[in-house]
Amino acid sequence: MLGLAVLWLLSAPRPLSLADIPAHTPDLANGEKLYNASGCRSCHLPGPDLKDVNAELPAGGKPLKTPVGTFYPPNLTPDPETGLGNWTDLEFVNAVQRGISPEGAHYIPAFPFTSYAAMRTEDVLDIRAYLATLAPVSSPERAADVPLAFIVRRGIGLWKWIGLDTAKWQPDPAQSETWNRGSYLVNGPGHCAECHTPRNIAMARNNSQAFAGGPHPEGDGRVPSLRGLIERGRYKDAKDIASALQFGEMLGYDKVSSGGMGQVQKNISKLPEADILAIGEYLASLK
Repeated sequence: MLGLAVLWLLSAPRPLSLADIPAHTPDLANGEKLYNASGCRSCHLPGPDLKDVNAELPAGGKPLKTPVGTFYPPNLTPDPETGLGNWTDLEFVNAVQRGISPEGAHYIPAFPFTSYAAMRTEDVLDIRAYLATLAPVSSPERAADVPLAFIVRRGIGLWKWIGLDTAKWQPDPAQSETWNRGSYLVNGPGHCAECHTPRNIAMARNNSQAFAGGPHPEGDGRVPSLRGLIERGRYKDAKDIASALQFGEMLGYDKVSSGGMGQVQKNISKLPEADILAIGEYLASLK
């Protein structure tokens, strides 16, 4: 019994407190930009029972299949009953950066809070402010089809001790301002490592092989490496990488606007050109 009690305590949520939330005046333009960089809409697409809802709204409900079960990402619109309308800033930040629901349950890391944890909290608050400007949609949450979901979620509390790094992203003073901007976008909101970094036996990211590619997280096929994109002849230079992300297959770049990268490329193309160039510079540096 003592062992079970210890496991229960170790697996308990460790949320942020109000003292961790900075005083901040939201920047809606920055929120929209990082909403696109974070790919929020891509996972929170309206489900099949919301055919009359604007497909650009993150109303949630479209099935997301993973090796552990099928998830139905929730409604991110400001509907007070089924969306984020009644959430506090603290609840939103705890969800996005600690993987903890307003009810105090662990989110399963199909939601990439493990990357969002590296973001500036002010940026997370800007995303929340932008989401509050969207049209509210009634889209009741559907429970995930995950065997023994309660036990799995509680177990995530143990997994977080090794799988959730809460350290904030830090700039590299030896690199350029644009490289650092690209690094932040890729490693934080863009959460590229979630798919492009292999996992260890505990299903935590194997950061010793960051961006080296690996099995697709949905269990079908492989995700390519982002290292050596120029050296391997995939692209000519950093600007070529940026052009691929900005225009995709419209300009003849193979396998960028379709498949698993389709939604990613669409999101990145909405960013300011300077941010896309910064991402290209950072990716080009991965040898």
